[in-house]
Amino acid sequence: MFSPNHTKVTEFILLGLTDDPGLEKILFGVFLVIYLITLAGNLGIILLIRTNSHLQTPMYFFLGHLSFVDICYSSNITPNMLHNFLSEQKTISYAGCFTQCLLFIALVITEFYILASMALDRYVAICSPLHYSSRMSKNICISLVTVPYTCGFLNGLSQTLLTFHFSFCGSREINHFYCTDPPLIMLACSDTHVKKMAMFAVAGFTLSSSLFIILLSYVFIFEGILKIRSAEGRHKTFSTCASHLTIVTLFYGTLFCMYVRTSSDKSVEESKIIAVFYSFLSPMLNPLIYSLRNKDIILAMQQTIRESAFVKMQFRCLFICNH
Repeated sequence: MFSPNHTKVTEFILLGLTDDPGLEKILFGVFLVIYLITLAGNLGIILLIRTNSHLQTPMYFFLGHLSFVDICYSSNITPNMLHNFLSEQKTISYAGCFTQCLLFIALVITEFYILASMALDRYVAICSPLHYSSRMSKNICISLVTVPYTCGFLNGLSQTLLTFHFSFCGSREINHFYCTDPPLIMLACSDTHVKKMAMFAVAGFTLSSSLFIILLSYVFIFEGILKIRSAEGRHKTFSTCASHLTIVTLFYGTLFCMYVRTSSDKSVEESKIIAVFYSFLSPMLNPLIYSLRNKDIILAMQQTIRESAFVKMQFRCLFICNH
């Protein structure tokens, strides 16, 4: 793996977003709040789906997995980043960098295809409502989340092995706030041509194939919506897709901007700003978008709050009666 002329790398230095100590403390507070909201929002969605009988449908099954991926995605980057904001030694071990790079690629690809699975679910629900329960059976739904996880892990592993097969020499500084391919490639002493081709091939294929599934599904969905005679019916049907479309636009838009750039110093600096949107804001906003725009989620939240208030009231009455 390493040339005899180069020292074996045992750790890397993450330059992060800034080297200003005062700004780092402010950013620590900002990203800590974002991370806590992300955890609370996505865990809340998962718990609602698990405990509410009205949400035991394929649509919310996929949403639960999307929330799980967002939790893993954010947790892969944020804790180490928060630690580095307060630490003078902004290092990450070789094994830690490998793991972070692997999980990042795997989870991004998994999210691509889970979003595609959600689009297929909406297509079947709107265009074939009479056959929805048979076409979106439990086994099919499990397959539609198993394939994204498998593709994500295998692609992440292969891409990360290619990256860490390089000999790294000279500077150990990664010009980013987490371990990712473009800045790592810039540290390599080996020929990176094969890796660059593989990286763009995988990124291009996953982006195009998952987006093709989503766009094709929505072409048929819009055709189905236009066949609905009443304006109220069309609006009600489209509203079930609005949250998903918003998330797709946010996630694909920022990642598209990320991966069309070359591995230059300027593009890496710009990519750090873009990476903030899909690494932190997207996982935070996803549960908020679904919570604010989805009536079933809102009703489930209201029911949970009422039940919680009722249980508290019962305990209070029992306490008063016993004393």
